[in-house]
Amino acid sequence: MEVRVESLRKEFGRFPALVDVTLDILSGELIALLGPSGSGKTTLLRLIAGLESPTEGMIFFGDEVASKRTVQERNIGFVFQHYALFRHMTVLDNVTFGLKVRPANRRPPAAEIRRRALDLIDLVQLSGLEKRYPAQLSGGQRQRVALARAMAVEPSVLLLDEPFGALDAQVRKELRRWLREIHDRTGYTTLFVTHDQEEALELADRVVVMSKGAIEQVGTPDEIYDHPVSPFVYGFIGQSNCLNVTLANGEIWFEGRPIGLRAANEQATLFFRPHDVELIEGGSGCLAGRVTASRRVAGTRHLELDLGKTQSSIEVELPPELASSADRTCIALRPTKWKLFCGE
Repeated sequence: MEVRVESLRKEFGRFPALVDVTLDILSGELIALLGPSGSGKTTLLRLIAGLESPTEGMIFFGDEVASKRTVQERNIGFVFQHYALFRHMTVLDNVTFGLKVRPANRRPPAAEIRRRALDLIDLVQLSGLEKRYPAQLSGGQRQRVALARAMAVEPSVLLLDEPFGALDAQVRKELRRWLREIHDRTGYTTLFVTHDQEEALELADRVVVMSKGAIEQVGTPDEIYDHPVSPFVYGFIGQSNCLNVTLANGEIWFEGRPIGLRAANEQATLFFRPHDVELIEGGSGCLAGRVTASRRVAGTRHLELDLGKTQSSIEVELPPELASSADRTCIALRPTKWKLFCGE
């Protein structure tokens, strides 16, 4: 099912939670809505679900106007962060609930409901736990039940609001891989909300980066990470450093000296990733700083460099064998692995 959002605006009192949001979602896509708290991502999800009504704008499911339908008429599968399972119901009863409460003319036969539920319980790898209650399950198992319940109604669109937010880091990683596999097998059009950039980049076909109620950028994980279109996206996605630089004679200068990069504006902000640097011996065309901190992170070593008067510090990431114990370190930025935003 294709989903189209056109010029969507949502106000709570005088506060604009969403401002002129337009988004096209292809049938069968897995889309991540990514942004900090207050960026509008959950509001957008709730508007698509029908749990909120837009102040302005339209929502389409295919060619039909979904914003005029009730929640039930939209046939949405919704998975919440805290599971929202019925505590007094078994796993099987939770999964079948959405089908059993349908009007008689849309309700499958009891045998079909049971068959469909057992198939889904097997799909989410919980076979043998049909008679257990939520309190007898782990957090990861409860979230699997919640997803099976959402899929039981064969939804037009599957929506997940911070689905792994209540789980510990290791379980999150396991369920991320599992959710991608489930999506590829079922083919549902899926939107999930997260503030975890690693989660979004690992799972999604495309990522929608949001800030202050608006969409900053939409693209594949590679496009979002490698080609950010704004300082916000560059700073929010992955680690980054930024320097206030000046330009003269086509060269980029920092604190009165060229750093070996060329550009054609007068004043700008330079962004680069900590790992997109090379250690050099020194001389012209480099950034040099005093090492103020050094720490091992898995297979790399992270150094904090104090560059001088106007810049407190930057962070660089080097192979452990190259990160020396010297008090000062010189680095050069890799060609094309930096971006300049003018007037920022």
